[in-house]
Amino acid sequence: MNQPVEKTAAEAQAAIAEEFAFFSDWTERYQYLIDLGRQLPPFPQEWKNEDNRVHGCQSMVWLIPSGDPGHMHFDAASDSAIVSGLIALVLRVYSNRSAREIVDTEPTFIETIGLAKHLSPTRSNGLAAMLAKLKAQAASALV
Repeated sequence: MNQPVEKTAAEAQAAIAEEFAFFSDWTERYQYLIDLGRQLPPFPQEWKNEDNRVHGCQSMVWLIPSGDPGHMHFDAASDSAIVSGLIALVLRVYSNRSAREIVDTEPTFIETIGLAKHLSPTRSNGLAAMLAKLKAQAASALV
């Protein structure tokens, strides 16, 4: 992705809030989300399997962790344009961080940028499911 890589999850969340503040309405913000989703790295077809699927999402979403407790990386994809944008935001905050930072970081950007009010209930549930799976994978790396 062409996004800058922030040093901490908190910096990433602050940068996301700043970027979304540029847009005056939710039509523009949804378009930005879709654009972010289009910038996700390619996701191999063979990774799109039941083991990697995030359940609780209306759209198909796949999430794969790699790395170790000191540096966890996540790859993810969706069949939905807006959900792909949500994935891009989540990965920006949580991927390439330590398992401890991932577990300890609350996704405040969701409320800060107004996503909580502008996502359908099914998308909100899916986002929560994705965050829960990602955090559970980080927590299991700490054991």
